[in-house]
Amino acid sequence: MPYDTLWRNLRLATMAEGAAPVLHGALVAEGGRIAYAGPETELPARDARRVVDGGGRWATPGLVDCHTHLVFGGDRASEFAMRLAGASYEEIARAGGGILSTVRATRAADEDALVASALRRVDHLLAGGATTLEVKSGYGLDLETEARCLRAARRLARERRVEVRTTFLGAHALPSEAGGDKDAYITRVCEEMLPALAAEGLADAVDAFCEGIAFSPEQTRQVFAAARAHGLPVKLHADQLSNLGGAALAAEHGALSADHLEHTDEAGTAALARAGTVAVLLPGAFYVLRETRKPPVEALRRHGARIALATDCNPGTSPLTSLLLAMNMGATLFGLTVDECLAGTTREAARALGRLDEIGTLEAGKRCDMAIWDIEDPAELVYRIGYNPLHARVWGGE
Repeated sequence: MPYDTLWRNLRLATMAEGAAPVLHGALVAEGGRIAYAGPETELPARDARRVVDGGGRWATPGLVDCHTHLVFGGDRASEFAMRLAGASYEEIARAGGGILSTVRATRAADEDALVASALRRVDHLLAGGATTLEVKSGYGLDLETEARCLRAARRLARERRVEVRTTFLGAHALPSEAGGDKDAYITRVCEEMLPALAAEGLADAVDAFCEGIAFSPEQTRQVFAAARAHGLPVKLHADQLSNLGGAALAAEHGALSADHLEHTDEAGTAALARAGTVAVLLPGAFYVLRETRKPPVEALRRHGARIALATDCNPGTSPLTSLLLAMNMGATLFGLTVDECLAGTTREAARALGRLDEIGTLEAGKRCDMAIWDIEDPAELVYRIGYNPLHARVWGGE
């Protein structure tokens, strides 16, 4: 039987663990999956229904954005101006701005409006080589709106050729109607929202914001316990503004990832490495908030923790819709190497979503998601600023 599609004359950065680049490579897709990725000279001789000459271009796995908040109403450009005038993230949040201002706009938007708004951001990410996106809720903070946001996120995958993984982030902030009672609200998240959303199959994972302006470690434990009771893996916004032991807490619960990590200590980085919990770094938020404390990259390396990069695309603290720029920021601001940036937006980002068995590397058996670039060296994907060298984006072999 002939191959479905054969790409020949490619240079392959497969991103498989320990694999060297293939400078004269070929890749075969059959039934939407990779049947072969390696040297063209070792390709089994068979006809192909479609042959594509790669022109000597570089191919990488399709990029994976493993932390976004793409579905929301309104914007927060005015808060950006407030920060420029000296207001802090916490001052804006405590004055009723921040997340709660987006909650008001999101509650006022219907599902079609949320989808239309999100698609503009999705299209920017796809144009930069992304083939898989994680989308969190967290701007509804009531069952009706959280469900509407997650349904909108599911629709994105029907509107575009992209995989969307949805994450329930009900424990994102305390809604104004909660009257300051965080414990009562967390009870609603665990006993009302999460069971209903799980029953409808709207969430692939559960997240929480463990921070002084959000929820305590004990409240986070309650959310994690409820998630596990419904068979859902967990993730955590951890140690962004202070060290509440979020990284260690995520590791304790076998979280897929712990994200932000600017204030994580040595014990936290060691715990992440032992647990196999991916450290997701978010340089967009670090940049917009003009933070000065960097994630402990050297400690993460020393302990052998896995490092991923993501845009954290959201309306308030990271209005970023380019994984290419996230890579440049990760290198420039955090000191990541080119290899760490590329792995962080492919293999390790897939690991952070629990999807490494399906995506994240160019290996036989995985879905044929690929980005083909007009570059001479993969370092260009990290080096350039405001430049998109994407030649072709392949999702599911097409």
